[in-house]
Amino acid sequence: MATDRRTTEAPRGELGADFWKFWTGQTLSNLGSSVTPFILPLLIFRLTGSALDLSLATAASFLPYPLFGLVIGAWVDRVDRKRLMIATDLGRALIIASVPVLAATGTLPIWWLYLVGFLNSTLTICFNSAEFAAIPSLVAGGDLVAANGRIQASYSAAAIIGPLLASPLLLVLSPATVLILDALTYILSALALALIRRGFNAEVARRASTSLRRDIVEGLCYVLGHPVLRAISIMMLLVNFVATTQVTQLVLFAKERLSATDAQVGLFYSAGSVGVVVLALAAGPLRRRWPFSRVALGALMALCLLSIALAYVPWYPVAVGLWAVMSGLGILFNINTGSLRQAIVPNELLGRVISVAMVMANSVSPLGALIGGLAIERTGNVALVYAAIGALIFLIALAFSFTALGVAERYLPEVAKDDEPTPLPAVA
Repeated sequence: MATDRRTTEAPRGELGADFWKFWTGQTLSNLGSSVTPFILPLLIFRLTGSALDLSLATAASFLPYPLFGLVIGAWVDRVDRKRLMIATDLGRALIIASVPVLAATGTLPIWWLYLVGFLNSTLTICFNSAEFAAIPSLVAGGDLVAANGRIQASYSAAAIIGPLLASPLLLVLSPATVLILDALTYILSALALALIRRGFNAEVARRASTSLRRDIVEGLCYVLGHPVLRAISIMMLLVNFVATTQVTQLVLFAKERLSATDAQVGLFYSAGSVGVVVLALAAGPLRRRWPFSRVALGALMALCLLSIALAYVPWYPVAVGLWAVMSGLGILFNINTGSLRQAIVPNELLGRVISVAMVMANSVSPLGALIGGLAIERTGNVALVYAAIGALIFLIALAFSFTALGVAERYLPEVAKDDEPTPLPAVA
């Protein structure tokens, strides 16, 4: 029986040349992708100024998760992951490029922006499912947290530069034209992936051919049957239902609460990326000192408290600083829960498991975004909604600290345990 290459690819502590090619391509891609979340809401806000329209755009971008997520995850485990990632990069380049093309001809309707979000999100699910499953094929099992931390840090370093570049570019170019940067970097990402000789499908024991439906059921059963994976997925479903509104309405919050200019809105996104870089790089050292549960749940609870503070801070510089730390704590939580999944799940199931996780986490996000937008329009008080979101997520995190997630290290495979430091008692 073939062995899982997560434990045989490279000595621990050496991420390898193929990983760094992968890292370079995704960093370049994120340089462009970091512009799109800033430009699209700005375009919609300029067209309508409506919290509900911003919510509709977010709902459209999350809708592919419940529609296609499970099928895509099972499919990813059946195909060549590297070829799939290259194809989706090229597809996203075409979709994003359609916005400046239509804008140049004067035929860009707002519904097309919703459709772009929907199609881009669908391809991104394909890419992310394959990427998540590919990383254990590129690094040794003991380096998963470090590798994920490097990837998140590099993503966010590029994301700092993206909005900063977008602000001066908006002085000479239309917002739609700036999106050309995103399309070009998707092409560069595809080229970088093509340079990697190693495949992204780790060698595993050959299994009998099964139907796509059976593969989907197998992935669902694995997640729902595992105490830690089940707890993470249910918690993220609840958290994303509540929290989606904060990111969706960031442009409106900055404009109405802090009277921010377009350039200052861009700085909000850049500041968030700074926080992500710092805490993503700290993910490895923190994980060596404390167990998954303490780092992940502690980061989420601290984020909630800062969210309440952000809601009522009237000073733009302080608000930007709070958003930076909140963003960093959010990615610290994601890195640790993602690494925990990778340590637990067999490679041949990774694509299905991450798709199940994404579907469960994001299936209610469209509804959450719409309810949040309606709440802001009904109350006329975006700060009150932000504070309520922080309080609710804190209670969710506290409740799940008493589940299997609070003692997640007990459920790690023996190989993963050997690569990890002796866990300390998990606390919230």
